[in-house]
Amino acid sequence: MYGLIGPNGAGKTTIFNTITGIYAPTSGTIKYIGEDISHKEAFQIAQLGIARTFQNIRLFTNLSVQENVMIACHKDAEYNLMDALIRVGKFNKCESELTRKATNLLEIVGLNDKKDKIAGSLPYGHQRKLEIARAMAINPKLLLLDEPAAGMNFDESADLVNFVKDIHKRFSLTVFLIEHHMDVVMRLCDQIIVLNFGKTIAEGTPKQIKADKIVIEAYLGGEE
Repeated sequence: MYGLIGPNGAGKTTIFNTITGIYAPTSGTIKYIGEDISHKEAFQIAQLGIARTFQNIRLFTNLSVQENVMIACHKDAEYNLMDALIRVGKFNKCESELTRKATNLLEIVGLNDKKDKIAGSLPYGHQRKLEIARAMAINPKLLLLDEPAAGMNFDESADLVNFVKDIHKRFSLTVFLIEHHMDVVMRLCDQIIVLNFGKTIAEGTPKQIKADKIVIEAYLGGEE
């Protein structure tokens, strides 16, 4: 469980966008499990097992909760265009398996009783969980969470901490988190990286980061 923190404009979301293929790096390389992914397309990176959520929630707001997850589940669809057109045999079997997978993910995030609701009608916290469920549908090894606690109150962010811990343990995956809520970062992360003006200024455990004078200065301003 890794945290990436820093002042606004430090470059945190840019790092996520570069890892996931939205931006291409102008120099250097990005390696994932020993493979250079610097110039791969976003869909290729997702197929390798990297999933993400966004700072501003990006759901298919006019589709149902279940349909949002099913779209991501179709990464595993094994039928061809003809199977989809005639909708028999292999198509039906595969669709049933993907529906079961979507149902299971919705049960894990506590939204299965809302599967037929329109995604855009859900409360904010439920939309966050739905976005994570959709990300989990591609079977990631690495989950990038961009400010998942944004807009949440203390109780909601505390619930989110427990939820992410459960996801991390249940699926045995690596979580890389951007977050401004320091209580969330300190309770979740094993290691924290601090970014300022595009450069790493500190890295360590939560305890080390809280005591780091350079980090305190970057956030609060130093003495003259």
